[in-house]
Amino acid sequence: MMPAAARTPARIPVETRDRILRAAEALFVEHGFADTSLRMITAGAKVNLAAVNYHFGSKEALIREVFQRHLEPLNAARIAWLDRLEAQGQPLSVERIVEAIVSPVLQVSRDPMQGGARFLRLLGRALSEGTDALQGILPEHYREVVMRFKAALVRALPAVPEAEIVWRMHFMFGAMAYAFAGNDTMQLIATCKVEGADDAEAVIRHLVPFLTAGLQATPGAAAQLAAAA
Repeated sequence: MMPAAARTPARIPVETRDRILRAAEALFVEHGFADTSLRMITAGAKVNLAAVNYHFGSKEALIREVFQRHLEPLNAARIAWLDRLEAQGQPLSVERIVEAIVSPVLQVSRDPMQGGARFLRLLGRALSEGTDALQGILPEHYREVVMRFKAALVRALPAVPEAEIVWRMHFMFGAMAYAFAGNDTMQLIATCKVEGADDAEAVIRHLVPFLTAGLQATPGAAAQLAAAA
C-alpha cells in the first residue's frame, strides 16, 4: 500500500485559506455580512486573526473572494448559455432568455465545488442585504451579465419600453434572490406541505414561468405614457 501523501508546507496555506472561506460562507448565510465578525470567522475556521490577514487582508477582501470564486463560473455559464442560443440565429423567446439566466443556478446547486445550495442562500442574502461592503463587489460581477441579458430582452420585447425592461429586470433579480435565499416565508404562506421547497430544480421549474410572465406582460399605463413622452 502506498503511503498517504504528506501535507507539504505548500499545501497547508491552501488548506487554511479554503477553511477560512468555507467558515466565512457558512457564517454569512447564518448571520448576514454586517453581523459576522472576523472573530467569529477565525473561531469557525479554527485559525488566528493573523491567518485571515495574511490570506485576505480585510473582511471586505474576504467577502470579495467568497463571491469571486463562485460568481465568476456562474455568470460565465450564463453568458455561454446565451451565446449558444444566439448562435442558432433564431429570434429568442423571453422564456429561453430566462432559462439562460436561471438554469445555470441549478448546476451550482448540484456542485459542492461551486458552493452548492449554501452559496445560493448566500447569494440571496447578498442581493437583499445590500451592505456597504457588497455595493462595490456585486456590480462588477453582474455588469456584463446585466448588459447582455438586457440587450436580449430589448430585442425579444419590442413593444415594451427599455425603461420598463429595466424595472422588470430589477424585479426579476429580486425574485430570484428571494427564491434561492430560503423557504421560510413559503412555510408561512402554505396551508399544506409544499414538495420541493428546498430543491433548486423544483424552484426553477416554478420560477421560470413566473419571471417569463412578468417580463412579457403588457406595459401598464404609466410605462406607456413614459414611452410616449
